[in-house]
Amino acid sequence: MTLIAIDSLQQDIAHYGDQLDRDGYCIVRGAAPRLLVEKLGDDLRAGFETTPLSQGPFYGETTRRFHGLLHRSPRTAGFVLDPLIHGVAERILRPWCDTIQLNLTQAIEIEPGGLAQPPHRDQDMWPIHAPGVEYLLNVMWPFSAYTAENGATLVWPGSHRRQDEIFIGMEEAVPAEMEPGDALLFLGSTLHAGGANVTAMPRRGMIISYSLGWLKPYELPWLAYPPHVARTLPRDVMGLAGYRAHRPNLGTYEGRCPSLLLDEAENGPVGAIDMLRPDQEALIANYRSGLMPVDDPLRARAG
Repeated sequence: MTLIAIDSLQQDIAHYGDQLDRDGYCIVRGAAPRLLVEKLGDDLRAGFETTPLSQGPFYGETTRRFHGLLHRSPRTAGFVLDPLIHGVAERILRPWCDTIQLNLTQAIEIEPGGLAQPPHRDQDMWPIHAPGVEYLLNVMWPFSAYTAENGATLVWPGSHRRQDEIFIGMEEAVPAEMEPGDALLFLGSTLHAGGANVTAMPRRGMIISYSLGWLKPYELPWLAYPPHVARTLPRDVMGLAGYRAHRPNLGTYEGRCPSLLLDEAENGPVGAIDMLRPDQEALIANYRSGLMPVDDPLRARAG
């Protein structure tokens, strides 16, 4: 990649990051080649055709949803690691964590006659919120055109700054109308909902979301991609999907970074190895050397 291309990418990341900060959502037009999106949709066609309808008032009983898209189609990895989208996720989330993680990959179909989803904020999966901290970035990729009539995702602009309002009037909602190749990005703090499909055709797409690396993800990656599956997938993608420890010492296996499970063979028992941030190592070193009062607590921040 040339220096000009790198500079352009960073400018785009800053541009869309600023839009997210201002509005709580943005649409990247032409984020991926339409043909690539169509091929991914074809790869997932069997999942749409065989997955039973969802159950429950939140998912909606006229939707189909299935997960684990990284092993259903190798093309998914390119969307997860798209330089612009992944770069925006890093910009939004990295101030609050050591590493970001893949929260889920989910294919969604809204059937004809599907009702609108209740408005919600995805960050409410987690019961505790720190003011000013973003927990999640969602990316919606349409496989078919998203229109106001077929259930395009509804977003409430600026709702990420109105989090004390559980519900905001429908007159303020905006349908995220898109074509395959476009991408809708919205914060976990942004009020949104799947729209109603009043057409005769289903609306299909997928959502890829990224979250702070120290949170419990929506989709348990070690079950979606057990080691024998994870070894067949790109290592950097599996790092995002849980095969990477988060400092300090979170998400380990036998006291080690779980990336060791991506190796073909394990050579017997292994010993634990600390994974600490430099500031924590310095704190401990100062304590050991007597530079800290003995009664001072050793505190480790979560992120």
